[in-house]
Amino acid sequence: MADDNTNNEATEAGAEGTAPAFGIVGQYVRDLSFENPNAPASLVPGQVNPGSNVNINVQVKKQADDVYAVEIGLNVKTERESTVLYAVELVYGGLFRTRNIPENQLGALLMVEAPRLIFPFARQVLASTIQAGGFPPLLLEPVDFLALYRRNLAAAAEKNKTEGTAEATEVKPTVN
Repeated sequence: MADDNTNNEATEAGAEGTAPAFGIVGQYVRDLSFENPNAPASLVPGQVNPGSNVNINVQVKKQADDVYAVEIGLNVKTERESTVLYAVELVYGGLFRTRNIPENQLGALLMVEAPRLIFPFARQVLASTIQAGGFPPLLLEPVDFLALYRRNLAAAAEKNKTEGTAEATEVKPTVN
């Protein structure tokens, strides 16, 4: 009986060693900037509702053999009648550890699933910062990171096509 338990434990430990694994190690704010260039006049309600322009990007940087930093860049510029009310730049990141992930799946995992996991936290930092600046918080809708990833793949494929290169169009994490 004791031998059966020992063999089962060894088999389970061996399976864990080769099983794919993906997890978050930590989260951080790398950069945060809030500008209210026309304060206090920008806080006075106007006749026209303000409009916001939001830009989102994702970057991946390899930190070690199995550790990647995934950063979401959020840039928001809100204007009313061509006057900037506020501008916010946020780079929010997560450190992710991967193990036994096939190379052909790593790009999608890091460019889609990793940002999806940390986006709610970045959205909260952005909303809190805007509110602390004296404005109603901007609550961003969830982002379809898969669509963003596919659009980047299509853009890379089109670029390769127009340049006449025969490189693969897989969007891969940048390595620094």
